Amino acid sequence: MTQINARPTAPVFCTRTLVIHARPGLVWSILTDVNSWPSWHPLISRAHMNAPLPAPGGRFTWKVNGASINSVFHTVEPCRLLGWTGTTLGGSAIHNWFMAEHGEGTQIRVEESMEGWLVRLFKKKMNASLAADMEAWLGNLKRKAEQMEVPAR
Repeated sequence: MTQINARPTAPVFCTRTLVIHARPGLVWSILTDVNSWPSWHPLISRAHMNAPLPAPGGRFTWKVNGASINSVFHTVEPCRLLGWTGTTLGGSAIHNWFMAEHGEGTQIRVEESMEGWLVRLFKKKMNASLAADMEAWLGNLKRKAEQMEVPAR
């Protein structure tokens, strides 16, 4: 599978960037441990992936904000890019995480686009909700990674 870019012209689109004061490898390991997402991200009540690590074409299911989502990884480039598509009732999404070293930490950018009949119907509310959800996800990822980061001696 190849990278699928989020669509800025979709009815719902958002992107956010944040610097995490932790090594890219640590941030990557937290982000790719799908089964552990509910332990550090309160909006995710369930997440399950059968494989030990994500791989292009690999599937996982999860529940966020009460919505059950079936997802498939399209891009997995360790410590650089993680992307998946997801479907739920009335909508589909493209979700990508971009990572880069930033000093002794990691700059991470997330982007998502959503389309579908339900998405179009609630476009304004869903744009606001996606922005808040992205900020929460980034904030929770930052807290988890920075708690786990061991300072260099």
